Amino acid sequence: MKRVLLAVIVAFFIAGCTQETQNKLGRAIVNWTGTNGVLEIYSGGKVIKRIMGIDKISTAYGTDDNRPRPYRYGYGYMDMNLDGVLQKEEKRKKIYFEFSDYATQYLFYEHP
Repeated sequence: MKRVLLAVIVAFFIAGCTQETQNKLGRAIVNWTGTNGVLEIYSGGKVIKRIMGIDKISTAYGTDDNRPRPYRYGYGYMDMNLDGVLQKEEKRKKIYFEFSDYATQYLFYEHP
C-alpha cells in the first residue's frame, strides 16, 4: 500500500511540473545513470572517426553573453581502428572532443 501511495505522489509531482522541469529531471536521471554513447564523424559517406563511451554531449555557451554556440563537446574514448570495440590501449585515455553543428556530418547514438 505504501508503494502505491508513493507512486501516486511521485506521478502527481511530475505531472505538476512544467515541460522544461520534466526535461531537466530526465537529463539529471540520464546524467546520474550514464549512457554508453557513440559519436561517428563522416566524410565522403564513410566513418572517419568514432568516439565511444560518451556519457553526454553538451552545447557550448558563451562566457559573456551566455548564448549557445554552434558546436558541441564531450568526453569519450577514440576507437582508433574503427572496429566498434574499445581495446585495452584505447581505454587508457579519455579524450575531449568538439564538433561543429554546421560543418560536421555526424551520428550520435547509444551503444547497445
